[in-house]
Amino acid sequence: MKRDIDAQLQQYKAQRINRGCLLIRCLDQPGIIAATSRFLFQYNANIIESSQYSTNHERGNFFIRIEFDCPSLPDQKEEMKTRFLSIAENFSMEWKMTFPSEVKRMAIFVSKDLHCIRELLFEWQSGDLMTEIVLVISNHEDARELVESFDIPFVYIPTGLDNREDVESKQLKLLEDYAVELIVLARYMQILTPTFVEANPNRIINIHHSFLPAFVGARPYNRAYQRGVKLIGATSHYVTNDLDEGPIIEQDTMRVDHRDNIEGMKKIGRSIERSVLARSVKWHLEDRIIVDGNKTIVF
Repeated sequence: MKRDIDAQLQQYKAQRINRGCLLIRCLDQPGIIAATSRFLFQYNANIIESSQYSTNHERGNFFIRIEFDCPSLPDQKEEMKTRFLSIAENFSMEWKMTFPSEVKRMAIFVSKDLHCIRELLFEWQSGDLMTEIVLVISNHEDARELVESFDIPFVYIPTGLDNREDVESKQLKLLEDYAVELIVLARYMQILTPTFVEANPNRIINIHHSFLPAFVGARPYNRAYQRGVKLIGATSHYVTNDLDEGPIIEQDTMRVDHRDNIEGMKKIGRSIERSVLARSVKWHLEDRIIVDGNKTIVF
């Protein structure tokens, strides 16, 4: 199984060896697209996808994602990043240039509920999540057999109120040792400390089993049932120090009615959670998300 996944990743990298991506955020003003296009043309780069958005063309913020193919990219990527600095400074851009062939390294945190991690592993095995899942960390043993069947290292670190700092110290060391670039909380039922969150800005994706901002915190299905809601949903968001209030990446809903009890709502909700989290992770891996304050622009 692992050999097949590795072969898929190698093929993906080889096919995108000349592919680059530019993500830009700045004040809307004339000349942004012209300057960027001229820059890419100097390297004989062909723009193959371009998406843009402005909050207001006179005084708003401008966002653009450009994917390009450049024959000389493997030899010139560092030069391109250095030379783009002058354009970025001229327009006061927040920007990054990424390269799809440099597949991101991902770690998954999970507790007892395994439906979300199963979905991620299935998407990964199927070639729909192009990433290296290098590590799974859990505060329970429930996921071990599943994770190790994929030849992924599984680390069990029991967590309690009295050892939170020690646990996170071990977790941060593991993330550093495995050079992790994205952390996915696949129903990891622990609140992260500010120290952990601040060490990984916009690099932690969580799935919340509620259509936020409704029913923030624990036991949302119980509260939804008591409230008699007609829609339940799930929300994937970047983690900040404000509980369940980070920038939202993706949401979805499904109808329920008075016939659905709490367990029925949980079953429906698990289906929504799986798909919402998988889409969010995929978009992050493909560099389709720009964070704008407490919101996201998803291209």
